[in-house]
Formats: sequence, structure tokens, C-alpha cells
Amino acid sequence: MSATDSPASPASPASPASPASPSSPAHPRFAAALSELGLAELVGEVRRFPEATRTAREAADAIGCELSQICKSLIFAADGVPVLVLMDGASRVDPERVRWELCAAEVTRAKADVVRQTTGYAIGGVPPFGHVTKTRVLADRSLLDHDVVWAAAGTPYAVFPMAPGDLIHHANGTLVDVRESAK
Repeated sequence: MSATDSPASPASPASPASPASPSSPAHPRFAAALSELGLAELVGEVRRFPEATRTAREAADAIGCELSQICKSLIFAADGVPVLVLMDGASRVDPERVRWELCAAEVTRAKADVVRQTTGYAIGGVPPFGHVTKTRVLADRSLLDHDVVWAAAGTPYAVFPMAPGDLIHHANGTLVDVRESAK
């Protein structure tokens, strides 16, 4: 992002008739999901950066926002079944709390191949919705601490802004407390 770019300036709008057009900075599958959800106008708010935004820190630095305004989309395996956990960028997920929420015997981080198979996206670009499979979604309450959060738009270089309540709603998320406690 150049010094003249404003952190809040949206990318140039894509044609609403073709949200998955090659000119859109969003992944085509994610752009199509936005359209299917009646959110095609968000395609025009997706921002692409020349440097990767695959980590929460990279995304916050590129956008110019607080680390906690980043919405991480993390895939865990609960008794071998993938589950998506949405967490603010400044916090870590406590797998024990996820295990408790899901009444599972074991919760582990999913491997990269499971993430791609479950979501259709590579780690670092997983959006909160628009996945190839339907998974259970847990959304940590910490996301509600902000008016707007930023999430991946299907690639490690693209993000989009959304009110956290709307994001959780469209992801079909269950609001939970799964944030790791400060030690």
C-alpha cells in the first residue's frame, strides 16, 4: 500500500453482473458466494495488496487497522470432523474451549490439506464463508468488540470489511467464548 492510499479506501468496484470477473481482487468462488448471499456490493469493497496478508499481523499492517480488527478463519478438527473457528487477530484459540463447546473428545488444528479440502482455499486466504463444504462455525465474541472487522477474501492478498455481527450471521456462526486466557 502506498503512502497516498487511505486504509479505508475500497478497491475499484467490480461489475455486479459478474462478481467473479478476473478484475475482481476476490477469489472467484468467494465473489460468487457473496453474490449468492445477496452481498454482491461487497465485491467492490475487497482490497488486494501487493504483499501477502496471510497472517493477521500482515493484514493489519497492510490495512492500517488494529490487529484485533482482523477476523481469522481457522480450521480445527473436532474428533476428526472439520470445524471453522472465527477469531480476532490479536487472540489465540483455546482448543480445550472448542472441545468443550463441541462436546468433543479431541480438538486439533487441521493440516493444510484438510483446510484446502474443507474450504477450497489455502491457509492464509480462507474467508469466513463461501467454502466448498458446509462446516460447523464457532465465532468468538471478541469479534463484536469492533464496528468493522476485516477478513480474507479467498486469497492471501485480498481482504474485505464487514460488520462482525453480519459476518457471523452470513457464516452461520454460533457465538462462543473460545479465546485463550491471558497467562
